[in-house]
Amino acid sequence: MVAGANVHDTKLLEATLEATVVAAPTPRPGAPIHLCLDKGYDNPTGRETVALFGVTAHVRRIGEEAVAAADRDPRKRPRRWVVERTIGWLNRCRALLVRYAKKADNYLGLIQLACALLWFRRLQRLRSRT
Repeated sequence: MVAGANVHDTKLLEATLEATVVAAPTPRPGAPIHLCLDKGYDNPTGRETVALFGVTAHVRRIGEEAVAAADRDPRKRPRRWVVERTIGWLNRCRALLVRYAKKADNYLGLIQLACALLWFRRLQRLRSRT
């Protein structure tokens, strides 16, 4: 979802969950679907939205400290680096780094074009290896 920098994340949570392009894998029968969120979603609006979609939210409470790496289960590593890596790739596109597009639809189109170019280049590299 595209919005101004002054819009809080919890106001976009419902629209983001509705606009998910890739469907989550079907869990085993009886297993919940999990969603990891940061402290910004620790409020009634965020909790209600997550409950509306029937997913189990993992939100670190405000004031709660992080669990030490030694205390974590090694099979349950955080995967936030995927998002940060992708944003890093998109920041190489100057039109996205400095937002020149005034209309949200134009900006969203640029983001989609940049993502398509990233995947096209990745496929080209994978094909050249084989």
